[in-house]
This record gives sequence, structure tokens and C-alpha cells, in this order.
Amino acid sequence: MEVQFKIIRQTQDSSPRIQTYKLEVEPGNTILECLNRIKWELDGTLAFRKNCRNTICGSCGMRINGRSALACKENITSELARLEQIAASSSAPTASNGIPEITIAPMGNMPVIKDLVVDMKRFWGNLNKVEPYVSTQSRDIPEREFLQTPEERAKLNQMGNCILCGACYSECNALEVNPEFAGPHALAKAQRMIADNRDDHTEERLEDYNQGTEGVWGCTRCFNCNTACPMEVAPMDQITKIKHEILERKNAGDSTAIRHRKVLVDLVKQGGWVDERKFGILVIGNYFRDVKALLGLGPLGLKMLTRGKFPLSFEPSEGTKTVRSLIESVQRLEQQK
Repeated sequence: MEVQFKIIRQTQDSSPRIQTYKLEVEPGNTILECLNRIKWELDGTLAFRKNCRNTICGSCGMRINGRSALACKENITSELARLEQIAASSSAPTASNGIPEITIAPMGNMPVIKDLVVDMKRFWGNLNKVEPYVSTQSRDIPEREFLQTPEERAKLNQMGNCILCGACYSECNALEVNPEFAGPHALAKAQRMIADNRDDHTEERLEDYNQGTEGVWGCTRCFNCNTACPMEVAPMDQITKIKHEILERKNAGDSTAIRHRKVLVDLVKQGGWVDERKFGILVIGNYFRDVKALLGLGPLGLKMLTRGKFPLSFEPSEGTKTVRSLIESVQRLEQQK
């Protein structure tokens, strides 16, 4: 079958351009195999990364039809089926000549070096900042082994599956607006250290990951990293676990991010949903303790009142008891872990 590949090409000093290649392919061919043939048979100047060809090294990360994935994992059949599903549920245009099209672009949130090759310097730098290695005083005793039970080791398996391909980093909305955010890849590795019973720097790590929007509070919980991850690491879930560890150790007055989480849960437990009248005052105003912040809410509050956006009364949800029971059940389960 014939497939048309539209590849976004550029260099560091040029604007992106689309170059089209037509190729006779087999349904089971991977995208990486097709890129290899384009380079070997049609255009030797095309640049992309590759290595293992077997979903192990993570080198061939790129955007395939708008979402970050591994070129060695995705094949022609599955990709065209995905495009058909998208076309069936939207008004997306199809190829005018009837030939299936696959668009390939470099990963996002990283500057392009050439074609599909991106500069991952910040990606690796952010990973290094979380110190993704076991730190323990037992290193001072050479003959001592780092023994773990199967149950203790099993807690590390999901995060250990990360191959650092960059797919989650590429799709991260938080990084698009906040370049200082550590990124889902780094924080997933950070959770591996928190869960590792051999590490003795847990408290110091949690303090580091709790800093502003550079750490876990910079996550927007958009689920893009979970969707993009080819290894089912679920980075956002790992970030949430770190947040829970921090929340267990902190009081609501410690920071706005922590108050936001605690006040949200408390208000939902009280009334079944969020009481907007209290939320901003308790979170921004720190339970009426931060007078300057409270005064800063004044102009916004007046605008909301004049436009009818500020509720003067609060009606608790009819399902408040059910909601409260669910929250308390989840909290009990978390304490048992």
C-alpha cells in the first residue's frame, strides 16, 4: 500500500517546512522502518534519532500525527486506524488524492537541532536536579548489601519502567507556560526515590519537590503525560503520590499550594461541593491571617459582585454525606498503604 509521509523539517536557524514523501509500505511496518527507508532510499539528509528498534532505549521519540510516541512502537496499521477514528468523530480533512497521510514532527517543549532531532539538555538537567539515585549512609559499609523484599521492590516497578524517551515532557502543558517546572519525567523518577526504602533522604527530597511551581505544585493535572507515556509509568499519578506525602507532613498555613489542596477537600467534605465564598478567603487570605492578601482580593470581589458571579448564599449538596463518606474512605485507604 502507498502512504504519504509529511515530515516537519527545520534547522536551528530556519523556519519549519513540510516535506512530503510517498512510500510503498507493508501494513505491519513500524514508523521507524518507514523513516529508515525514506532516509536510505529517498533522502539521505533527513535527521532523526534511533537505536534499539524495540521500545527499550527511548531514542526515537517524536510527534506522530499530533501526539508524542515512539516510532519503533507505532506501526502503519494502528496509526491509520487511529486516524480513521479521529476522522469519524470530527470534521478533520482527509488526503485529497485518497492516499493515507501520516504527519511526523519533532517533539515539543524542546528546541529543534535538525528535523526530528531535538535538544534535550534541559530535559536531562531537570532529571539531574531531582537526584534520581539512592542516597544512603550504608554506602559507607562496603560489605553491606542493599537488600529488599519482593514487596518493597515491587513498589518501584512502575516508575522503573521509564525509558526517558521524553514523550511526557513533550506533551506537558505546564512546561509550555512554566519552563522552570521539573517535568513529569523527573518527578516520576523522584517518586521512585521516595518509595525506595533504601534511601535515607526522603525528608530533604520532599522539601525540594515542594518548592513553588518548580516541583510537584507546577503540575496542571492535564493527564497528557499519562496518555503519552509508552511504558505506562503514569507520571501524573506519581506526582500525585509525592503531593500526598507532602500534605501529610505540612499544615495548611505552610503555603498557598498546600492550602489550596486542603481547603478544597475540607469544603467538599462540609458541603458536597466547593463554597466559593470561603475558598479564596481561606486559600489566598490564609484563614484571615494574611491581611494584605485579603485586601488584594477586594477589587476582584467587587467585580464578581457587580456581575452577579459571587454567590451570596451556599446550598449544600444533597449528596454531602455520600461525598464525605467517599473522601474519608479514600483517606483511610491511603493511610493503610
